[in-house]
Amino acid sequence: MTKKRNRTLIVTIPLMAILLGFILYQYVYLRIESDVASIKESQSIKTRTLEKYISLIAEKPDMEKKLASLKESRKADEVKMIEGQTLSLASAALQDMVKDIVTRSGGTISSQRVGKPGDLGKFKVITVSMDTILPDPRALRDILYGIETQTPYLAVKDIDARIRNYKDPRDQVVKLDVSALTSSR
Repeated sequence: MTKKRNRTLIVTIPLMAILLGFILYQYVYLRIESDVASIKESQSIKTRTLEKYISLIAEKPDMEKKLASLKESRKADEVKMIEGQTLSLASAALQDMVKDIVTRSGGTISSQRVGKPGDLGKFKVITVSMDTILPDPRALRDILYGIETQTPYLAVKDIDARIRNYKDPRDQVVKLDVSALTSSR
C-alpha cells in the first residue's frame, strides 16, 4: 500500500503544483497584468493631458498679446461711437453734440426729436431730428462740415433745406436727421 500511496503522492503532488500554478496564473498574474495595463493607460492619458496643458501654458503670452491688441482695437473703435449707459443717455449725448454744432455756426433750433433706435448687429443706430433756422448758406456748410468731421462719427441721414422768406432769401429752415452708432444696450 505504501507503493500505491507513493504513486498517488507522486502523481498528486505535481498535479497539485500544476493546479496551484494555474490558479496563481489565473487569479494573481493575470490580475496584476491587467492592473499594470490599467496603470500604464492611465499614465499615458495623464501624460497627454499634461502635454496639452504645457502647450496651452506656452501659448499664454501670445494669447495675452492678442487680447491686449483686441482691447486696444476695441477702445479705438469705441472712440468712434457715442457713449452712454443706456440708449436714452446716448441719444441725449448725440442731441447735445448736434445742438452745439448748430449753435456754434450761428443757427437756432426750433425743435428737436430723438428717433427710434435701429439694430446693426451688436450696435444700435441712434437718430436725432432737428429743425433749425440758419442765418445764411455758409452756416449750413459749416454745420455739415462739423457733423461729418466730428469724433465720434456722426452721419447726416437726411437733410431738407428751404428758404424761410422768398422776398428776403437769407434765412433758411433746415431739417436735419443725424445718426450715430452706440454700443449701449
